[in-house]
Amino acid sequence: QVQLVESGGGLVQPGGSLRLSCALSGSMFGIHALGWYRQAPGKEREEVARMTTGIGGSTRYADSVKGRFTISRDNGKNTVNLQMFNLKPEDTAVYYCYADNWSDALDAWGQGTLVTVSS
Repeated sequence: QVQLVESGGGLVQPGGSLRLSCALSGSMFGIHALGWYRQAPGKEREEVARMTTGIGGSTRYADSVKGRFTISRDNGKNTVNLQMFNLKPEDTAVYYCYADNWSDALDAWGQGTLVTVSS
């Protein structure tokens, strides 16, 4: 089973940028998609970005982050990244990376990293 560890969260001013990274270790077998989710206080966890891992894969983004966030995978470092630009206060949340496995029992979540956008 894959293990996920996020990093890169912190405090940033509105309009600023951050790059979140998720380090993957263990078996990648069966993982068909990687994604980033976030959860703000009092709100449900929501998907912000997702990418499939196969050849000819695709990406998708939540409307609220489209054009500002970019998900990418660094195969050499075995990481998945979320580059965030033009951050807004409403982006404040705990961000989680997620590995979607064909076998649901092997789905995995990171521990989360807090992003706070405030002046």
